[in-house]
Amino acid sequence: MRESAASGKITAAVFRSLMQTVAEGWNRGDARLAASCFAENAIYSGPPSPPHRGRKALYEYFGGAAGRELPMHMTWHNLIFDPARQIGVGEYTFRYRKQTHGLVIVKFANGLINNWREYEVESELPWDQFIAGNRF
Repeated sequence: MRESAASGKITAAVFRSLMQTVAEGWNRGDARLAASCFAENAIYSGPPSPPHRGRKALYEYFGGAAGRELPMHMTWHNLIFDPARQIGVGEYTFRYRKQTHGLVIVKFANGLINNWREYEVESELPWDQFIAGNRF
């Protein structure tokens, strides 16, 4: 179960599970699995680019039925969740046509991702070198 039936809120464990499911969907080229973690009216953005709006648009953006041209690979390094505000943060490494390291902040509503905003930096460095010894 993704949420508490009484409150509609998720727990930290469910947050981690949903974020891992998004990554699993991308890593397997399964746009449907990744998009299933998002609300019907979700907003997904990577400023300053315009956002993608809605689960259907995200399904297509994630590769749709045909899949993406190249494989994607997502690894989470840190996942942190505030259950009172239903907001989580994750540090990640993502590879598609290039490699980026970044941070995403997500807001949940009714057990699904309602808002996703990411900031990333292109870098070919492995994560351990990218963070330059500032490990936690």
